Amino acid sequence: MTVRHQAPALAEGSDVVLVGYFSGKQKDFAAVMDTAAQQATKHGVRVVGRIVQRRGVSDGGARKTALPYSSRTLLSYGKVREVAALCEQTDADAALFLSTLTERQRRVLTGMLGCPAVSLADVKAPG
Repeated sequence: MTVRHQAPALAEGSDVVLVGYFSGKQKDFAAVMDTAAQQATKHGVRVVGRIVQRRGVSDGGARKTALPYSSRTLLSYGKVREVAALCEQTDADAALFLSTLTERQRRVLTGMLGCPAVSLADVKAPG
């Protein structure tokens, strides 16, 4: 029997760092981040920081634009360190990813970031 773990629920008033992963072809990423921040706020979550990882903006990354940097973390290692530092600096309760995270990604990122990694879809899901 496989046990599926649910993402940790974010309590109303939680402080989060919003993390977005976008293709270099997606020019409206700032508007998408703004919309996600508004959605999080509607659910009682405060966005205390934002991090964007873009893929395919360099010559070498263009052909890999639809792929995550890492299947374990979604982001590049340097960007994970940047998110961890911002979470620590802002005393965030969680890192809130726009992308849906797999259970493995959630577990790995939570360990690397020092706070829970959750997906925006988890926050929007009916309780």
